[in-house]
Amino acid sequence: MSEQTKTARSATGRVISNKMNKTITVQVDRRIRHPLYGKIITRHSKLHAHDEGNECKQGDLVVIEECRPLSKTKAWRLVKVLERAREV
Repeated sequence: MSEQTKTARSATGRVISNKMNKTITVQVDRRIRHPLYGKIITRHSKLHAHDEGNECKQGDLVVIEECRPLSKTKAWRLVKVLERAREV
């Protein structure tokens, strides 16, 4: 018998807020084709993710992974930072 292991869902997005302690808000964009008109549209999802070390800044590109619920709205955790935000 072969056992299948479930892998957690992951998403890539931009940090739009890091004002909470150990929590970041990540905006995940996905592009879909409109079912009738065929135009490409961008849809957004805002997800709260756990950032244990408070290492993320606004504008960073991050990978997050689904986990058990950590609070009322937080069920994702930070996996890694892909790209740091540019300093202005």
